Amino acid sequence: MALYDIPIHTLEGEESSLAPHKGEALLLVNVASKCGLTPQYEGLERLQKTYGDQGFSVLGFPCNQFLGQEPGSAEEIQHFCSTTYGVTFPLFEKIDVNGENRHPLYAALTAVPDAEGEAGDITWNFEKFLVSPAGEVVGRFRPQVEPEDPALVSAIAAQLPS
Repeated sequence: MALYDIPIHTLEGEESSLAPHKGEALLLVNVASKCGLTPQYEGLERLQKTYGDQGFSVLGFPCNQFLGQEPGSAEEIQHFCSTTYGVTFPLFEKIDVNGENRHPLYAALTAVPDAEGEAGDITWNFEKFLVSPAGEVVGRFRPQVEPEDPALVSAIAAQLPS
């Protein structure tokens, strides 16, 4: 099944998928509001503002699997992200990214290896997957890689459709 065809709900609970983003370069990130890496929202939003009009979007997927660092309701997550970090990129429903209840989207993503050739489970909040405009996962960046890391920015720029 293509990434675009996997059903997922928006943070507001509406049925959706990645299909509205077909033809864009995408950065899919599992996010959390109470993590030491939460300030990465700032860099993610700067990427959105810098490249959003060039056919790029960050997509956030809240996850509470890592030490309960995303305990909030959908409304609390939306409020936190918009008021604390000015997030304008789309956020989806809170999901599991690992384990037996892993969302099908993350089942597909975690099959992709990182630069060291390691595939498998998400290691922590803010792991990043770069998806080409054709819907192929072309990069996996571990949580410690900052959104504005030169390697990530270069990889994004190489995927921009316009």
